[in-house]
Amino acid sequence: MPLSWNEIKARALQFSHEWADAVSEKAEGKSFCDAFFNVFGVSRRRVAAFETRVKKIDGKDGYIDLLWKGILLIEQKSRGKDLDCASKQARDYFQGLQDRDLPRYLLVSDFARFRLYDLEEDTQREFPLKDFYKNIRLFGFIAGYQTTSYQEQDPVNIKAAERMGRLHDRLKAVGYAGHELEVYLVRLLFCLFAEDTGIFERRQFQDLIEQRAAADGQDLAHWLGHLFEVLNTPLNQRLQTLDEQLAAFPFVNGSLFAEHLRTAAFDRPMRDLLLDCCALDWGRISPAIFGALFQSVMDPRQRRHLGAHYTTEKNILKLIGPLFLDDLRAEFDKVKNQRKRLDEFHQRLARLKFLDPACGCGNFLVIAYRELRRLELEILRALHQDPSKLLDVHTEIRCNVDQFYGIEIEEFPAQIAQTALWLMDHQMNLQVSEEFGQYFTRLPLTTTATIVHGNALQLDWRKIAPPADLNYILGNPPFGGKQFQNDEQKKDMACVFADVKGAGVLDFVAAWYRQAANYMAENPNIKAAFVSTNSITQGEQVAVLWPDLLKRGVKIHFAHRTFQWSSEARGKAAVHCVIIGFALHDTSEKRIFDYEKPQSEAHEIKAMNINPYLVDAGDIVIFRRGEPICLTASMRYGSKPADGGYLILSPEEKDVLLSIEPQAAPFIRTYIGSEEFINNKMRYCLWLVDCPPDLLRGMPNILSRVEKTRQFRLASTKAPTRELAATPSIFSEIRQPLGNYLAVPEVSSENRNYIPIGFLPFSVIASNLLYTIENATIFHFGILSSAMHMAWVRAVCGRLKSDYRYSAGIVYNNFPWPQNPTDKQKQAIEAAAQAVLAARGQYPDASLASLYDPLTMPPGLVKAHRKLDAAVDAAYGRRKFSGDSDRLAFLFELYQQINSPLVAKKLLRKKPKRQGSKSGAV
Repeated sequence: MPLSWNEIKARALQFSHEWADAVSEKAEGKSFCDAFFNVFGVSRRRVAAFETRVKKIDGKDGYIDLLWKGILLIEQKSRGKDLDCASKQARDYFQGLQDRDLPRYLLVSDFARFRLYDLEEDTQREFPLKDFYKNIRLFGFIAGYQTTSYQEQDPVNIKAAERMGRLHDRLKAVGYAGHELEVYLVRLLFCLFAEDTGIFERRQFQDLIEQRAAADGQDLAHWLGHLFEVLNTPLNQRLQTLDEQLAAFPFVNGSLFAEHLRTAAFDRPMRDLLLDCCALDWGRISPAIFGALFQSVMDPRQRRHLGAHYTTEKNILKLIGPLFLDDLRAEFDKVKNQRKRLDEFHQRLARLKFLDPACGCGNFLVIAYRELRRLELEILRALHQDPSKLLDVHTEIRCNVDQFYGIEIEEFPAQIAQTALWLMDHQMNLQVSEEFGQYFTRLPLTTTATIVHGNALQLDWRKIAPPADLNYILGNPPFGGKQFQNDEQKKDMACVFADVKGAGVLDFVAAWYRQAANYMAENPNIKAAFVSTNSITQGEQVAVLWPDLLKRGVKIHFAHRTFQWSSEARGKAAVHCVIIGFALHDTSEKRIFDYEKPQSEAHEIKAMNINPYLVDAGDIVIFRRGEPICLTASMRYGSKPADGGYLILSPEEKDVLLSIEPQAAPFIRTYIGSEEFINNKMRYCLWLVDCPPDLLRGMPNILSRVEKTRQFRLASTKAPTRELAATPSIFSEIRQPLGNYLAVPEVSSENRNYIPIGFLPFSVIASNLLYTIENATIFHFGILSSAMHMAWVRAVCGRLKSDYRYSAGIVYNNFPWPQNPTDKQKQAIEAAAQAVLAARGQYPDASLASLYDPLTMPPGLVKAHRKLDAAVDAAYGRRKFSGDSDRLAFLFELYQQINSPLVAKKLLRKKPKRQGSKSGAV
């Protein structure tokens, strides 16, 4: 067990006095080093060697004064000698060392001065020998007190996972696979962390491999197997004749080493690979970071994008902050100067219970536990402002890993989660030791987190964590859009949502919301928060998921609107997510975290209520409907070919076809979808609706395309498509307007302030990726081109990644148009809309993509749109809105008014009821 800092400091002061008169490294160097290590309670003979011979950079032999492989190199000179020369001489030795033996620290001394280099941090500190005791904490790495600040971008994270991945592959290749391999690797992972974080002595694991296992690796597995047994055996039960080096390892317990495994098999390259793993500084690796990376090494396909879906600590803190940590810190600030209340707060902190029902490698639980322990450390600082008066820090630490529960469907991540919590516990114990000068550790492991290997959608959560004891549910359940769900996941969804109509459209993550709401019914005080796909707050999924949750009493307490889920590794994943915090009770303190763009930083908005669209408005749910809720023109899809591409022509194909069959010209039309409309791209189609049969037979090239369309439809697995083979010359679904129309692209970038829309002649064929409003007026154009309409779009439309996915049934048909605008207001909108078209007309060759790119949008067009926004706002009865949030609150209120029975009755008198129309709100 390491000495306390107070004892180390006292020894350092004594060391300085005893060696104040030393002169020569030749005569006194060895004794000096022995005494130096003794300051920290470490036997120099066990860890470091004198006069290690190496080949210097000039090819000559050199002798290192003292080398602690991988950790420390000491070069000593006689009193008054140049320390720069000593440093250069020491660095010349590096050429002769293996990479894994290169030291992190370099210490040079002339018996009067110390200069310590940290070669990884590229820092140096120099001080006189008499001040050694004042600088003693610089040498905490010798005593086992080294603490680390973790960097998510630290390359050692990826390097460690890659090396473990190669070791995994080699073991698997020799036939050591499955459950045994997974447990074996978790044990090795623990040992690697242990020797760099003070659980083992420094290099204790590496020394065992290097000194006792043969260089060819043939007996390495036997040594490791023996070590695993020792780590699971209490000290008083070990054999008296046990090998001295093995006996020096501590008793770990905790079930990690309890299971008997087959003996593995190593060779020389595998032994070298394990030693390369040992050479890394595992103390720099946060268990929260490494867990997910380590999991990905098991799948070579994932390893190509190692860490691509890793959850960064920054994103985890976005969830746990508003879920519980912000409130706890605020409470701490209130009571920190009141000893009795602070002690009560400390006791309550130790009683909190957390469940992650899709915990993976445990990174949410690990970070939550770390933050809990950090807060506990602040409590201890406030309670014990003079650390030297704290007699026994062991009795003061109350938070422990048994406050945490997890469910994980895969066995290997579940094992990592439990191990990662132990490792985080130990690292937080080191911080306590550093703070109070008393070495604090929890060995053997007697307390464990409850991590259950199983399917969270089939298990009874109440049997894992009793609801009466639980405080928080949190995590990042699997996303899984409906098209990506496997058969097993679809069965789980069908079971969870057995009584919910239309649940087949839901993302997989939605099942955790239903399960959590069911569980929380037994303790409505529980709070929950999940990272989720933004799809469950947009488009058609809202109308399926949220009426059921609202009926069960769910109230949203906080929400992060759509943001980009960042990754710390190569092949970064661009996943767009939301975070939703909820409970079965209400709160007056509701928080919305909004993002200008998904990649932006959040800014916080206080809200009166947060609805399923993550908008500060009433709990409204927008259902798909067949006709607009207001008296306005209908919107329809464009035409769908279902042709295998044979009725569609590129400009080059059109030119070739017309050069061969010029009589086809009347039947080739411009064909426009979202991409073509926005980016001025040209495509064409064969529009053979009115083509006489004899003329068609006289165009063999076109007829060949028609035949290929027929064959394509016949080969379909869908019966309706096969039936369409009877009419192969025409599109499968024809919805082409008979007059000129307003075109609205189905997909548009979220970077634009407005969805680019425009008028097209009826001769241009609209594809099924373009919505059309036949015979639309400039007034329609003005309303749909306004900030008011865009606020509605951003809130309720579906998304493709983060791009807008417009729809008639959800967005357009539910949009609340201005109610009874005056003629003057209409004329103002029409004039402003015409000015927008005129501003666009000044750039006839520019695409809509260029005109509406925020970086290239012409100033004249920006000004025209602002005037249009003001005119539309005025038509809604408001001269000024503070922004989109204000507009949305107004629109949702107007939507409710329009859907109220009285207003709906008036509307029904004005137009006949349409079949299939649904109520638009719950």
